[in-house]
Amino acid sequence: MSIKLPSITDSDFESIYALDEKDYIFNPNNDIPIESLINYNLPIPQEYSGHSIKIPGTSKPGYSEIYRNASLPNNLKNFIVPELNTYHALIKSSVERHGDSSCLAYHEYDYENDLHLERYNSLTYNEVNNKKINFASGLFFLINSNPFKNLELESHLKIINHERDYQNYNENNMSFIVTFYSGNRIEWIISDLACSSNSLTSTALYDTLGESSSKYILEITQSPIIICSRNKIEKLIELKKQYPKELESLIMIISMDPLNKKASSLTKLAEENNIKLYDFIQVEKIGEIFPHTETLPKPETTYTLTFTSGTTSNPKGVVLPHRTIVAACLSFAYLMPHHNKMKEFAFLPLAHIFERHMSASVLTFGGEVAFPRLGGSAITLFQDLKLYKPTFLACVPRIFSKIESLIKNATIDSNSTFNRITYSQAFETKRIKQLEDGNKGNHFIYDTILIKRLRSLIGFDNMEVCFTGGAPISGETIKFLRSSLGIGFTQGYGSSESFAGMLMALPLQYSSIGTCGAIAPTVEARIREIPEMGYYLNDKGGPRGELQLRGPQMFSHYYKNPEETSKSIDSEGWFSTGDVIQITNEGWFIIFDRVKNFYKLSQGEYVTPEKIENLYLTSNSIITQVFAHGDFNQSYLVGVIGIDPLSIKTFLTSKCNIQPDQISTNQDLLEVVNKREIKTSILLYLNTNVGSKLNGFEKIQNIYLEIDPLTLDRNVITPTSKLKRSIASNFFKNQIDMMYKEGSIIKDLKL
Repeated sequence: MSIKLPSITDSDFESIYALDEKDYIFNPNNDIPIESLINYNLPIPQEYSGHSIKIPGTSKPGYSEIYRNASLPNNLKNFIVPELNTYHALIKSSVERHGDSSCLAYHEYDYENDLHLERYNSLTYNEVNNKKINFASGLFFLINSNPFKNLELESHLKIINHERDYQNYNENNMSFIVTFYSGNRIEWIISDLACSSNSLTSTALYDTLGESSSKYILEITQSPIIICSRNKIEKLIELKKQYPKELESLIMIISMDPLNKKASSLTKLAEENNIKLYDFIQVEKIGEIFPHTETLPKPETTYTLTFTSGTTSNPKGVVLPHRTIVAACLSFAYLMPHHNKMKEFAFLPLAHIFERHMSASVLTFGGEVAFPRLGGSAITLFQDLKLYKPTFLACVPRIFSKIESLIKNATIDSNSTFNRITYSQAFETKRIKQLEDGNKGNHFIYDTILIKRLRSLIGFDNMEVCFTGGAPISGETIKFLRSSLGIGFTQGYGSSESFAGMLMALPLQYSSIGTCGAIAPTVEARIREIPEMGYYLNDKGGPRGELQLRGPQMFSHYYKNPEETSKSIDSEGWFSTGDVIQITNEGWFIIFDRVKNFYKLSQGEYVTPEKIENLYLTSNSIITQVFAHGDFNQSYLVGVIGIDPLSIKTFLTSKCNIQPDQISTNQDLLEVVNKREIKTSILLYLNTNVGSKLNGFEKIQNIYLEIDPLTLDRNVITPTSKLKRSIASNFFKNQIDMMYKEGSIIKDLKL
């Protein structure tokens, strides 16, 4: 690039920052401690980092200019400082800086009596580090002495040659692969740290993959070791029994839970299928006796394979080297407020990349990561939050929509006139203050009396910032939660291929609500124009088209899948995300559609359902899911709508003159909302809120309503909530046919 643009390196603090051409942020020759650089000199002030900028002279026909973070427009960055260039190095630094501080917190469980103790306990950074070292040592000793090794198998050869070859491992040549399979817990993180400190590549299974996908992953990776919760063991042994040749590589299972005397039959079953079975504590104790020198990774060593949940075919293995997780932690540190007293509640599955990004970042800062109770779910979430009282929570929009409904029903939609008036005034006062970027909206009286009570009801007593991603969220929901709870709120965007978040709206930046904010300095972006979908670079409000990404935070390729790799990454290294975006004049990114997802209606109009679904969701907080369906034999769209029971009951009683006793059960509720006159009122309300953002032919004309219609057990969505559109069309065929038979219920009504 010939033109040098203004940069953060030009500021009065120039001596802190490395030169633009370096791939790290801070000058390693300064005398500032690492702790100060990470937790005091980061994040960069939002007036510098809070928006993106286009680089002059970088556009090509059909493609926009390249966009980078406005504070560092002249080059991309990978590391905070040169020496922190692997995940092992990041965690080692945290141990050195915060050895006696709490690292991992867990909901205590009494195995003897099979019950949860209603308290949290924690391990320090030093304790976690010692457990990691011992566990890794035990793992290496046991896998090397495993009697079921077959040296004709490539992965088993890698076991005995690991110490000889580990320094040559990279994105294309990786170690034998260790598989994790459990809910979130401390053993998951310790196993992950043990692998990352020893150049071992990991991957993960999760329940919603299904048996065929789990078998596919174990077979393609030839994984010899699975580290899992006890309740997965029998299923895994039976899977190998069913596919002995395909899963021949699997020869060791480590239970995260203790194996008591009653597990002897399980051990025998494992032996019969050429698997050695141990528990986590056994492995640690063996590691104490037989120590192993760590085989440290390099930035190009493959850290993990994360398998995406495909909508139509086998999952794709995204290859993520150590440089990608280091860049992801830098992204968070660069843009998001943080400190070494952060307490994260890790509710999202660690098997998905979003939570791995969040927890790795918190550990980089020296904070604490806590986990739900064993077997925890959305039902027990608030019980755990009340016990732990975190300062940070990352979740998907549905959880935050649920929180919004709970708060509204206790306050502005309450049966109590006093509550309605008092809380409405408090929320509006705080909302007006928060219109100013950076203003948290503090109000001594309201915060001390009203807001404090609300926060305590859901375990948000100490909450500072919430982070959401993975699906669209209503801007009104963000505004409401910010004002009602007095918290910062961030919407981000990322994917498995980008090691999760690389776009982040700043949590106290009111003006960017409704967007995914600015791009991190570890990635650059551009837009590919899509004329066939009506998206152009000169569109009003900013260029629109497919988002393409490139940079050190991006994956290298799809595992053993050159065909999909070549489809997704071009010769210049640009990854095509398949997401349609607009970049605003302020340099913020709005994700609103998917490439090639469109229907042609009978009158010849093309509609893109994902854009429509996103607009309905972000404009209407009373709904939680939308599946818009079109047909070339029909002139209009119909929709399957997911409703939030609390919000919809308030709507029905206040807008439709429905009495509470008429909708006291979910069955009664669904009967009422699917009556023609009621669903007409609901649809008119939804369409009114969407307003002129959609053309008339893009608006839904008839609806069928359920509570959570789009679920994994129906196989209509992937584990990451992507809609399997063709399967959903078949699943809801009867409802779709009935809606078209009934016709448009708003055709002759004013929208």
